[in-house]
Amino acid sequence: MNRGHQTDSSWTGMVPVEDTALAVTDTGDTGTPVIYLNGSYANQKHWRRVIADLGPGWRHITYDERARGRSRRSADYSFEACVRDVGVVLAARGVDRPILVGWSYGAVVGVHWASRNPHRALGVVPVDGAYPYDLFSRGSMTRDDVRRLFRRMRWAFPVARRLGMAARMTGDQHAEVNIELNEVVAEIEPVLDNLTVPVRWVVASGGNLGGEADEMQIQRANLGPVLARNPNIEVSATVASNHSKVLSKDFRAIANAVREVAAVGSGSR
Repeated sequence: MNRGHQTDSSWTGMVPVEDTALAVTDTGDTGTPVIYLNGSYANQKHWRRVIADLGPGWRHITYDERARGRSRRSADYSFEACVRDVGVVLAARGVDRPILVGWSYGAVVGVHWASRNPHRALGVVPVDGAYPYDLFSRGSMTRDDVRRLFRRMRWAFPVARRLGMAARMTGDQHAEVNIELNEVVAEIEPVLDNLTVPVRWVVASGGNLGGEADEMQIQRANLGPVLARNPNIEVSATVASNHSKVLSKDFRAIANAVREVAAVGSGSR
């Protein structure tokens, strides 16, 4: 692991994994560890308000996924690579039993990792993501539609990267990440049913870029049967912010969901 930069107990540096390296920040505090998992093309900066609300009594670990933020490019941008990276970052920082907080794509990564590693996770806070939904079977959009959309948008990637809304990928690579995500969430119900750790959802409202409000409400409604089947899963809050703004506008609700998971998870040890 690269030595990075350390101030008191905090650490910022690069963690090597496979053919790449991930930019990681670890506050190093002695409290409950929380690892934050980003949206598809986002970076770790989006979590600053949630982290500030929780404060220094927690150990906050953020990182940029492959080719996002300050992390390096890779030959593998698959969902499975992203799930593997969670364990690599935790091992590199010597962290066990974290709370996984994931927004959008990161919510899907978080529930998958916790489902596969129930004894290594304290709990999960999915933020407006990981809803069971099969986009392509509904006929509202095809895989080729997604590819065409991202090819049309490629001119905007340099600006979007500076805002933490795009990766250092080609338009086709962006599209394939999105296509694979839709395929993963189409089959996510057994993963959610298998969760044995406390899960507290934060559900947003309205639409976002690439997702109409009505369609996203259908996705969120699909969580209902999962809640009925698995008592470990609850909705902590349904907030007014839309999908894109939930981290900046409703950070307090996310921080409160983390506190709920910590209280329940600590009691189950």
